[in-house]
Amino acid sequence: QVQLVESGGGLVQPGGSLRLSCAASGFTLDYYAIGWFRQAPGKEREGVSCISSSDGSTYYADSVKGRFTISRDNAKNTVYLQMNSLKPDDTAVYYCATGWVRACGNKYTTWGQGTQVTVSS
Repeated sequence: QVQLVESGGGLVQPGGSLRLSCAASGFTLDYYAIGWFRQAPGKEREGVSCISSSDGSTYYADSVKGRFTISRDNAKNTVYLQMNSLKPDDTAVYYCATGWVRACGNKYTTWGQGTQVTVSS
């Protein structure tokens, strides 16, 4: 069964850090670009970051650039999103997804169930 499963969310104080994981099952994750997205209550889903398969290029939304880092561990078939200097505006449900292509920027068709990140004092 093809599946993406996110984990690592939780409650953190402003300025804190979390590392989200996106574990793949049923397929080899490093063959495809993987994107991270988030959706806050009452807001549209937005792209946060992406890592390509073709050359390992990474992309970040301006709002997280310099604070978040996306990476792969092919041995664990997992993509990570390291989030530092978290702000209350980062509060959202975070999803990983793939469009079954090697490059970022394409339509994403398979999604995980999401993991909640809450940044609050």
